[in-house]
Formats: sequence, structure tokens, C-alpha cells
Amino acid sequence: MRQTNLDEFLQLEEENKKLESKIKEEVRKNQEKEKVLVEQSKMASMGEMLSSIAHQWRQPLMEINSLFIPIEAKAKIENTVNKKELLTAIEKLNEITNYMSNTINDFRNFFSANKQKHKFNLSTQLNSVMNILSTSLKENNINIEIVVKKNPEIYGLKSEYSQVLINIINNAREILILRKVKNPLIKITIDKKEDTAVVLIEDNAGGIKIANIQDIFKPFVTFEKSNGTGVGLFMSKVIIEKNMNGYLDVTNSNNGALFKIITPLNLTENN
Repeated sequence: MRQTNLDEFLQLEEENKKLESKIKEEVRKNQEKEKVLVEQSKMASMGEMLSSIAHQWRQPLMEINSLFIPIEAKAKIENTVNKKELLTAIEKLNEITNYMSNTINDFRNFFSANKQKHKFNLSTQLNSVMNILSTSLKENNINIEIVVKKNPEIYGLKSEYSQVLINIINNAREILILRKVKNPLIKITIDKKEDTAVVLIEDNAGGIKIANIQDIFKPFVTFEKSNGTGVGLFMSKVIIEKNMNGYLDVTNSNNGALFKIITPLNLTENN
């Protein structure tokens, strides 16, 4: 009888070891899958950013060209250039090149390899994101309404938080264009509720038209005729909920989709 119990115990122990080994293997596989998703998300974001750089710089380059065409013509025809006109053009040139330099800084910060966490101001970070996206939004006549009720600081990875904002705003932009919404609008609200920072991003495109709205956060899932990879919103949820101990949710409001980004204020270097 004792031998039987011992055999059963040893068999059970062996089965537990096999189960533990299987669990470790599945965890490893899931970690590998997540790494692939992260890299795909980065590549997709890089493509969007390069496209945005082209949009952002096209108009300034055209302005620079238009500044000096008449000056060049006068120099060739009259063999002289008005000093005041030249100084005015140079002053305007400085403004344009400063703008282009700031744009590059915004992109460089977005793709920063620095993974150290910092305190950062939400409205400042949103302004940086809007500098990146403004041209593509204007080209499609999409109005942006920003409401700052309270302006909290949070602690985390600035570039990753920017990626979340860009993913959600780009998602709204695409659906507004796709549905040809009249007077398209994206409203962004920054607020603070007790010990959390809250960012709301709402569009007026009519809402997310699927049975289970939470499916938009699943990897490799795209809806309607999106050209995306289906990893942007998935990674946004990972960044907010796993990397920043926050919460990312979406609901349908009266006008359209409403994304809610909630992050704790009590994150410190010791957490």
C-alpha cells in the first residue's frame, strides 16, 4: 500500500514537472510573439513618421523657394538686390528653418532609444505629437479641439506615450477620411481625476461598428478598409497597461469613438 502511494506521488510529481515545463515554454513563445509585435509596431510607426516628415517639410521648402525666386530674378535682371527685401527674406528663412529643426527634434524624441523613465507634462507631450501630425490633419480639413482642464505630470517613457497618442489620433484620422465625414473633428481632453491623469480622444466618425468593441485591441485585427498592420492599438494597450500600470479603453459616444487613457500619478523612480 505504501509503495502504491509512493508510486502515485512520484508519477504526480513527474506530471507536475512536465506541466511546469510546458507552461514555461508557452510563456517563452508568448514573449517571442510580443517581441515580433513590438518590432512590427515600430516599423509601421516609422513608415507613418517618414510620411509625416515629407508632409511637414513640403510646405516650408516651397516657402523657401518662393522667398528667393523674386530676389534671384531681380539679381539677374537688375543686377542688384534691395537690402531691406533681402534681410526680410533672411528673417523669414530663419523662422522656417527653426520650425523644420523643431520638427526633426520631435521625430528624434519619438524614436529615441533612451528607455529611461522621466516625469513629463501631458500638454507639452501632446503639443509635440500635434507638431508631427498637424500637416496631414490640415490637408484633410480635420479640425482639432484641445481642452486642458488640468495639466498633470506623469512618470514613464515619453516616446512610448507619444506613440500611443499618435496611434489613436491616426486611427481617428483614417476613419474620418474613409467615411467622408462632413466637418470632421477630433477632440482631445486632458484632465486629472484624483490620483490619475486622464486623456480623452474622441472623433465624430459615427463610432466603432463591430459587435465586440474591445476586439480593436487584438493583434493583427483591422476593420473596414484600413491599410494598417493591426498592431497599433494592440501595442498602445500594452504600453499603457503593462509598461505604465495604466488603463486604455474605448467606447462609442454620441458622436463617434471615445478613447480613454488613464495613467497613475504616483509613479516614481522607486516603482
